[in-house]
Order: sequence, then C-alpha cells, then structure tokens
Amino acid sequence: MRLSYQYKLLPTADRRAALNAVLDKLRCQYNWLLQERFDWWEQNRSYINACPIDVTHLPELKEQPNYYSQKKSLVYLKKERPWYKDVHSQVLQDMVKRVDLAFSRYIKGNSNGKRSGKPRFKGKGRYRSFTYTQANIDWVDGNKITLPKIGEIKVNWHRKLPDGFDVKTAIISRKADGFYITLTLDDRRVPESNIEPVPMLENSIGVDMGLEKFASDSEGDFIAIPQFFRKAQADIARLQQRLANSKKGSVARKKLVHKIAKLHQKIARQRKQFHFESAQIILNKAEVVYVEALSTTNMSRRAKPKQDEAGKFLPNGQAAKSGLNKSIADAGWASFINILTFKAEKAGQKVIAVNPNGTSQHCSNCLNRVSKELSERWHYCPSCGLELDRDTNAAILIKKVGLGIASLKKARKSLVL
Repeated sequence: MRLSYQYKLLPTADRRAALNAVLDKLRCQYNWLLQERFDWWEQNRSYINACPIDVTHLPELKEQPNYYSQKKSLVYLKKERPWYKDVHSQVLQDMVKRVDLAFSRYIKGNSNGKRSGKPRFKGKGRYRSFTYTQANIDWVDGNKITLPKIGEIKVNWHRKLPDGFDVKTAIISRKADGFYITLTLDDRRVPESNIEPVPMLENSIGVDMGLEKFASDSEGDFIAIPQFFRKAQADIARLQQRLANSKKGSVARKKLVHKIAKLHQKIARQRKQFHFESAQIILNKAEVVYVEALSTTNMSRRAKPKQDEAGKFLPNGQAAKSGLNKSIADAGWASFINILTFKAEKAGQKVIAVNPNGTSQHCSNCLNRVSKELSERWHYCPSCGLELDRDTNAAILIKKVGLGIASLKKARKSLVL
C-alpha cells in the first residue's frame, strides 16, 4: 500500500539559498542534455529522398544520446564542473530520467501512442522540483528533516507520519508560497485488496458532470459549481494589467509575478479541496459509482475555421467556444474523476467510466430519443410522459447503461408530434 504525504518546509535563508541553487544547477544541466538530444536528432536523422548523397557531406555518425549514456556523463560533469558535487547523485540521475521521458514522449509518444509537443528549455525559475529516489525514515529527527547535500530543515508536521510505513522517495518542490516535501510511504504488511464490490442496482449510483451544476446524481441530488477561477478573474486581470505596465527586471515586477502566482495557487487549492469534499459526498451514497468517460482535451479544442469560396475567413464562434473552454478548465472534471477513483480504491469501492454518447438526448425511462439544445435544462419525454431535470435524467441513464440494464445502440428515435 502506497501513500503520499506532503509537508511544508521552513528553511532558513541559507537553506533556502541552497535549495534554489540545486534547482538552478539542475535546470542548466537539463537544458544542456536536452540540447544534446536535439543536436543529434538534427545532425544524424535524415530521410533518403531528402539527402542527396552526391552533393551532401555526410558527417561522422555520433552515438545517439540515451538515458544510460547521459547518466554516465554525470561522472565527467562533476570533474569539469566541481560545483555539481553539491548536488546529490540520485537527484542528478532523476534529472536525466526527466530529460529521457520528455524526449521519448515527443519522439515515440506514450503507451497509447499519443505524442507530446516538443520539449522546451527551462527558463529561470521554471525548474521547480527534484527527487531523492531512495529516501529514508532516518532523515526525520523531531521537527526537522536532514536532506543529503543540503542539511537540516525544519518541517511543519501538520499531521503525523503513520507507523509501520517505509519512506521510499522524497520530492522537494518550490511553490508560490515556499518549499514543500512530498514523502512516498509504503507498507508491505497491507496487501493490495483484490476484492471489489459487485455492481447492483441497490449499491450503485450514476453521476453526470456539468457546467450549470458541477455534479448531478441518479438520486436527484446536485452539487453546485463554485467557479473559483471565474470569481477571481477580475483580480487576475487587474494584476496582469499592472504587470504588463511594469518595468522588466524591476523589484515591483517580481513582486507582481509572485502575487499572481499565489492567487493561482489559491484557486488551485480551493478547487482541489472542493473536489475531495464532493468525491466524499458521492462515495457516502454508494459502493459503485458510474461516471462519464469524458475527453476534456477534445471538448476544449478550438473551433474549426470557416472559409467562404474566396478563401476569406468567416466567424466560427470561437469567442463563445473560448468561454466554454475556460469553464471546462475551471470545473476540472478530469482531476475530480481521478480524485474520486483514488478515494474509491482506498475505501474498497469502485468507479466505472461509461460512454456518455446519447445519455443527455435519451429518456432514462423508455430510451426514446428526445433531442435538446444545450440551453434546455428540463427533460420531457412525449412517449412516456417522464418529466425531470435534464442532468438527473442523464445520471439515471448513465447508471442504467453502466449496469447493462439499458443500451442506447437500439434506442428508439424521437417521436414526431
């Protein structure tokens, strides 16, 4: 069983300078190794039909940089640049792993074959965390923790570390309000539970996600959407305007950047707390929760451009789509479902994703298709006479489709009145 506990560090000025120095050294070496990969890829990769051998000079082929060759280069790095001896070896090796992961996702893609964008170099202040891959509980001494190559740092232990757990990794991260440490704990005495609840009509619940109401369940209850970003949007815009008018490199500009970062951090924390509380409310009602298998990436894509016969671009509704995309990002559906799944697994419950296609356009009672615009928030079925909130109807249908009681593949088309 693995858990992660995060605590705030309370470093002195010297320790804070040491932590910032480690991050800056890692950032520089990260950029160096990333550039090495880019150089090899540009100099040694060429298509046959794009490289005329009779007129092009072929440079001597170099060995392709990989995780092991770049990790081996750390030995020579400490000889050429002795100040890198102040960085722990595990931390340096983890930095090499990050380079390899970022470049591999760009070239090969992830396990699903989806490629990421081209990795970017880390600007000053953009490398924000480093990892000790083999941490130890012996580092903890009272209200302090001793980090190798850095020294003792006071910790705000706002909750006690559980007994019987082994500390596996320690991640030091810099946030808007200071440094934090995340300890990964492992207890092998607690076996991974393979017992899962059997989905039944009595112990299940369906949940429909939305923007008017954050969540609607199949029992007719709703969770209001807080819109934390929308509420703070005016303050962010005001600070951003002041930032744009400030002098680059000035102390006032740095203070504004810090203030904006803290405001974004507050919004993120409010949203995360709301997600945890909402997840607990839902899990208190049922052992099995059926949710929509939403693809927020596809839902928040830009509107496709429209052109007339002369090639002139026409209005495509992107302004309205931008507002919708902002609301989707503010709701944080994907993050909520991840939190809901994590809490369910920890409590021995289960979350099942259901294909949401058609769940908002069919009747949950007779499966008749009742087409509705997005602005229509009430469901009325002319076939069976069912009337209820649109989101509640969708939640009931999600539950039925998840349980296999209903299938929308053979659902009837809408009636013509």
